[in-house]
Amino acid sequence: MESEQQSAVPTPALSRNRHLLDEVLGEADIRINGDRPWDLQLHRAEALDEIVARHSLGLGETYMRGDWDVPALDQFFYRLLRADLTRHIKPWRHAGRILRSYLINLQSRGRAFEVGERHYDLGNEFYSAMLDRRLTYSCGYWREAETLEQAQTAKLDLICRKLGLKPGMRLLDIGCGWGSLVSYAAEHYGVECVGVTVSKAQCDYIREHYEDLPITVHLQDYRSLSQSFDRIASVGMFEHVGHKNHRAFMRVARRCLKRDGLLLLHTIGKNQRRSTTDPWIEKYIFPNGELPSAGQIGDAANNLLVCEDLHNFGSDYDRTLMAWHRNFEEHWPRFAGQYGQRFYRMWRYYLLSCAGAFRARHIQLWQWIFSERLEGGVQRVS
Repeated sequence: MESEQQSAVPTPALSRNRHLLDEVLGEADIRINGDRPWDLQLHRAEALDEIVARHSLGLGETYMRGDWDVPALDQFFYRLLRADLTRHIKPWRHAGRILRSYLINLQSRGRAFEVGERHYDLGNEFYSAMLDRRLTYSCGYWREAETLEQAQTAKLDLICRKLGLKPGMRLLDIGCGWGSLVSYAAEHYGVECVGVTVSKAQCDYIREHYEDLPITVHLQDYRSLSQSFDRIASVGMFEHVGHKNHRAFMRVARRCLKRDGLLLLHTIGKNQRRSTTDPWIEKYIFPNGELPSAGQIGDAANNLLVCEDLHNFGSDYDRTLMAWHRNFEEHWPRFAGQYGQRFYRMWRYYLLSCAGAFRARHIQLWQWIFSERLEGGVQRVS
């Protein structure tokens, strides 16, 4: 996989004593002030103590401040996560966060719009520069694609074919983003579409750009849905639902599906049921976010919907994120004055750390197909 590298003026190696992180990072074949693209270049020695004390938050925040750099940040995280250095983290450090997630519904109706305001409403021009033509902010399908545009079009068509869309059907898109799926389905499959989103910027964009298509968009929480649909899709939204609401989501889908209807659930997933959300990602990128495990999704659908198919193409997200990062770097001069250097370092850390995580298979990308019926089946499409 192609890797990211940044050009930077070499800085003299800091004079310092050997640190615990020298040994820990060494297990991942990462050297402090080494000469390889994935080696960490240290600019402030005190940052090492902060990383040891605060783990993920310390690592991300010291990077955002410019305390260290890595020429190929994606390779750094790939090696870090493949080495499974979590055994160096004492279990009690996460106890409070785990308890908090079980005591508090972090994805309640009152909190539902927070991620829209803080992440998706950053600016439509910014996302237009980073994403493809339809502003598809989810994993592309690279099986036969060479470009980001081709990969996202292939993903949208794959979803439509898996759902068996036909003219005259009604499609609900829960978490419709900037309307990539509903616009594609309306244009190419002749279906009537309804989208819901918690982002005002996304809602306004769809109404402005697709007024000539049979698309209706609502700024609302998914739990308020009650209409009836032939097909339902949710692409890249389930990561905001949270384990306390997984069952409620499936109940909404079941309530809104017509008899013999189908639900396609496209979501990032984690490998371990009881692992916690990365604290840096939750604080700076996706507030209240929580990746589901396969077991949690199965539990949520139990006795409500039937799993007809499960498709994992998580490795494709690595390539998608690298394409987004190239676009981000290319267009950054347009936005530098608006967002500033701290945002620049935060955003590239987000894109490239996630690319490394998918490359290491630390997280996955699943497409689930669920049916309303308890008998029969659907044809698998790949």
